[in-house]
Amino acid sequence: MLTVRTDLLNRLRGVRVLVLGDVMLDRFVYGSAKRLSPEAPIPVLSVERETAMVGGAGNVALNVGSLGGKAVLIGVIGDDAAGEEVTRLVAAAGGITDALVRSRSRPTTEKTRFIAERQQILRADRELCDPIGDAGTQLLDTVRKHLHGVDAVIVSDYAKGVVGDTVIRDVVAAARLAGKPLVVDPKSRDFRRYDGASVLTPNWTEAATSTGIAEEDDASVAKAGLQILAEAPQVGAVLITRGPRGMSLVPRGSDILHIPAAPLEVFDVSGAGDTVVATLALGLGAGAALADAAELANVAAGVAVAKAGTAAVSAEEVAGALQSREIHSVEAKILSPQTALERIRKWRARGERIGFTNGCFDLIHPGHVSLLAKARAHCDRLIVGLNTDSSVRRLKGESRPVQDETARAVVLASLFSVDLVVLFDEETPEDLIESLRPDVLVKGADYTRKEVVGADFVESYGGKVVLVDIVAGQSTSRMIARAAGA
Repeated sequence: MLTVRTDLLNRLRGVRVLVLGDVMLDRFVYGSAKRLSPEAPIPVLSVERETAMVGGAGNVALNVGSLGGKAVLIGVIGDDAAGEEVTRLVAAAGGITDALVRSRSRPTTEKTRFIAERQQILRADRELCDPIGDAGTQLLDTVRKHLHGVDAVIVSDYAKGVVGDTVIRDVVAAARLAGKPLVVDPKSRDFRRYDGASVLTPNWTEAATSTGIAEEDDASVAKAGLQILAEAPQVGAVLITRGPRGMSLVPRGSDILHIPAAPLEVFDVSGAGDTVVATLALGLGAGAALADAAELANVAAGVAVAKAGTAAVSAEEVAGALQSREIHSVEAKILSPQTALERIRKWRARGERIGFTNGCFDLIHPGHVSLLAKARAHCDRLIVGLNTDSSVRRLKGESRPVQDETARAVVLASLFSVDLVVLFDEETPEDLIESLRPDVLVKGADYTRKEVVGADFVESYGGKVVLVDIVAGQSTSRMIARAAGA
């Protein structure tokens, strides 16, 4: 899966996304608060610096651009200083087409956060949340103008009045007619108004409020997602974001997927939802499967919460997080026999077939890679029994192995075809095979059926022994001999 997501990240580049919703200006005022006001029991913030960035749907568009995509940003801003600053920031960001509607009767939504010693102490909002009125017609005309030139659509509803009933109904209908995946980040308690969207991305609080389900265990979250799908029968899936508990993907008619959180270090959760919808829509626009797009969005969200404020997440940062997770994933594949048994029980509970092969795998060569790929084709999960260093020495002599058991295990675990690596100290894997009880026992066709250790045992309970073709002329001994000759 990690290989798929790394490849998918590269495919996001150039994907075009229409982003519609409530655009706002986010201001951040930083300083120190070392004393209380003599006028009231409140801290006095000694201002040191101020920054501003585009928030709301604007931050979604920034994330689309920073992840390598191209965004068309549609929303309503006022004919005021804050609106001018939004325009300037959008132009400076790059990767965003400004399709904003300017209104003389409506101020730009503006949020100012006051922060002391990395702690937000106050937020002040300037906003008008009434329906946008006549600007809705211009907004929909703008959507129709750009819709056919994009690969996906996002509706970012912050309940500031832009995503009214008429707007969402017409945008959903237009996106469905054009065959564009539509991701909605909802704020309304009534999810039926978003019916027809490809994916809804409520957070757990929003999902719980809408469904009346209070518990947040996996089963309850799944139940909430299914209830939302029942109430909005044309929604394709619900992706419920759960903060430190990760995400739960509830697709219509498919298996529910609970995705563990992937934060680097939680610093500020502001804007993490924007990152999720941006990544998800980019993935769908790139033609990815929903589960793959959701897992990539989860990784991107982990990067987002490690950043201060509503900062956009870059493709380079997500690539770094993926590389870090891949390292941890490799380590997680190398298990003791007892821990491997626990993993196998879970796989078997899902009806998956367990395969097993073994060897020294001293210097990995194309023959090894071919053998493991062919072995994996005969099962759902492949376990590799790996001889320890002392076991290899007893079999091959004191000059072997060339690589120690840790290095050999890491290289094996890095292969996509390998699901687990388990070391054994005996000269044969017979005890390990009897402990793991694989459904399929695989060896190279340079062995005969009678030479395969554990074959009789595996077949005694209905298991299968498979001999696969090997690549001729490939062996570690030959590699060592050639190196010595050089």
